Amino acid sequence: MSLTRTIREKMAEGNLMFVYRGIVTSENTSSLLTLLEKEMESTEFGFLGRKRLFMFVLESLQNVSRHSNRDKHADMSLVIYSKTPDGYTVTTGNVIEKTQIEGLKTKLDEINRMDPEMIRTIYREKLNTTKFSSKGGAGLGLIEMAKKTGNKLDYDFIDIDEKYSYFILSKTVDASGTGSVSRPSLSKFEGQAIIDIERLMGLNNINLIWSGHFSSDVRKEVLDFTETGLSEKSIKSSVRRKVFGILVEALDNVAKHSPAGADAEKYGMPLVMIQLEGENYYTITTGNLIDNDKILPLKEKLDIINSTDREGLKNLLKESLRNQMLSSESTGNLGLVEMARKSEGKLDYTFEPVNERYSYFTLTIRILGN
Repeated sequence: MSLTRTIREKMAEGNLMFVYRGIVTSENTSSLLTLLEKEMESTEFGFLGRKRLFMFVLESLQNVSRHSNRDKHADMSLVIYSKTPDGYTVTTGNVIEKTQIEGLKTKLDEINRMDPEMIRTIYREKLNTTKFSSKGGAGLGLIEMAKKTGNKLDYDFIDIDEKYSYFILSKTVDASGTGSVSRPSLSKFEGQAIIDIERLMGLNNINLIWSGHFSSDVRKEVLDFTETGLSEKSIKSSVRRKVFGILVEALDNVAKHSPAGADAEKYGMPLVMIQLEGENYYTITTGNLIDNDKILPLKEKLDIINSTDREGLKNLLKESLRNQMLSSESTGNLGLVEMARKSEGKLDYTFEPVNERYSYFTLTIRILGN
């Protein structure tokens, strides 16, 4: 099974919308929060629900940023957004030393035994007596998360090796702003599916996955988040420009041609996946449903581009620009040619039949710095 197909199935099984694996910083925390905000603008999620969810996200990201082991495992931190009938679920994961587990578990269990009024009382007491450090204040962030959502915090610890464990923290918030739990009340939260995603991304050097509708605002935030990540890495500016330029074209292609609404949710959500496969070597993969009657002309365009050398691509670009100017509604070859010119090698593609109307179109572009 192809990697893209595996990722699509994992995202669908867990109702996952967005997964980021990498270092959480003060710079990208803002972009991570805004990305969720923009996705929610097209929903009927209430103001109170959004406010409480955003507070949980902010506290969770700050918690990851403060407590991740930066020397060895910082790039294993995980941020996941899911959308289910119960609301939105935010899950974070980060590596901690096993010596921290007992204290963390004690705090979490204490918080989960409290009712909302007790949580508010303890929070005020902590606020008045806690001494703050670069690591925060003695569990105050965890209490803040519980106070805002008025419910329990799901968590798990999974062994990595003799010294380290993976700490997973998760919360579902419904439209009213109340924390909800969809599993049976006596069952324990299990983080194995989360660590499976982290390991799959780690083995394949995947930095980011988005599997959801592409509004113009969501598209912009995905681009902004990627740009922030690129600027934080020691990557050549020429490579950063290539990656960003190709991502712009790839997301435009998905946004323009993927069917919206129920069909996408039923048969195949749009997908974008970014991999850093080596120093200055990126792979961008996109996927979207496509009408079967559009496959043949698109395949012909791709095959022409893939059979053309660098000089020929320049001529194709000029021709596409002329055609684009003649008709504002023409999509032409412009985006595809631009991706081919800025990338290395061919535009890899597949069309996977879905039903009589649709197939799932996957496009992979590789960018190698030189």
